[in-house]
Amino acid sequence: MTAAPLAFITGASSGIGQALALRYHQAGYALALVARRTDEIERWRAEQGLDPARVVVYGADVAEPDSIIAAAQQCLERQGLPDVVIANAGISIGVDTAERDDLAVFARILAVNNLGMAATFHPFILPMRARRSGTLVGIASVAGIRGLPGHGGYCASKAGVISYCESLRGELRPFGVKVVTITPGYIDTPLTRRNRYGMPFLMTAERFADKAHAAVAAGASYRVIPWQMGVVAKLMRALPNAWFDRLLVGRARKPRQNADS
Repeated sequence: MTAAPLAFITGASSGIGQALALRYHQAGYALALVARRTDEIERWRAEQGLDPARVVVYGADVAEPDSIIAAAQQCLERQGLPDVVIANAGISIGVDTAERDDLAVFARILAVNNLGMAATFHPFILPMRARRSGTLVGIASVAGIRGLPGHGGYCASKAGVISYCESLRGELRPFGVKVVTITPGYIDTPLTRRNRYGMPFLMTAERFADKAHAAVAAGASYRVIPWQMGVVAKLMRALPNAWFDRLLVGRARKPRQNADS
């Protein structure tokens, strides 16, 4: 009997990560699910009636490299080398560079969204290269395509994800290891429900997971989901700076961590 393929997913306690976990389980994968809030994953696993033999939960903070690397090593020892690794864990908080306290918030965003992604991939790269197969999936955002006022930390981090995954893709292609960049638009999750501005083409997390799973299975190197946001992003990128700046005048900003609601 052939063993089920294995997907390792970070940030699996809610939102996109949880939807991806369910989609991959439905596709016949065994799961290695990682989050700081392991009790929430365990509760969700029981509610969904998922087979404990196919779903193993690991606790880790991706912002601490030793923590996520330890979880990855536990997965390798207990479940083996994953076929798909999805670095989904991320945070989105508004920042104001004029505020001293927000520099620490900025550092936390980069630690989770950028260093955390690299640390998630790190333990699997050499064994995947040796096996000459495997897929690393980085979850970016359309916010990484152009900078938005009040979103400096998040936009910078997601622009970094896009460039990092592109670099990694070139490094690993000769070894048969794929790197896929998935760039969500507005997805209905607890993270986006705090936004104070309109979210065009809002998509459910479940629908997003279907599209993301299909993109990875098809071997796409880069995919914006939903596709309409890809068109919008290209148009925004093409706008001259003066037009782009005028367009954003008065746009509501993402709430800061310590700001009054």
